[in-house]
Amino acid sequence: MNIIACPSCARQGFNVIETVGILEERLAHISTAMSLSIIGCVVNGPGEALYTDVGFTGGGKGAGMVYLNGKIAHKQANDGMIDEIVAQVEAKAAELDAARKAAE
Repeated sequence: MNIIACPSCARQGFNVIETVGILEERLAHISTAMSLSIIGCVVNGPGEALYTDVGFTGGGKGAGMVYLNGKIAHKQANDGMIDEIVAQVEAKAAELDAARKAAE
């Protein structure tokens, strides 16, 4: 899995570095080729999320946006974002694996 992240800036709505560290541990079991963007702000996040399978962009006021296949999916509170991102990545990995198996 390729994780794209903004390391830090004054606009980040959550601790990106800490979040990515936790996600790397929680997603270590995923071997499917896919991309995940974790960007702390709404300035650069949407552009990065356009090119990833799953993305999260900080939005301020304790929440951000979840992106699936480059499109806004829904708003997500920061306090539940890690569990939501893990669930979305696992679902996308299962979808991609099933599609690859069907194509064989």
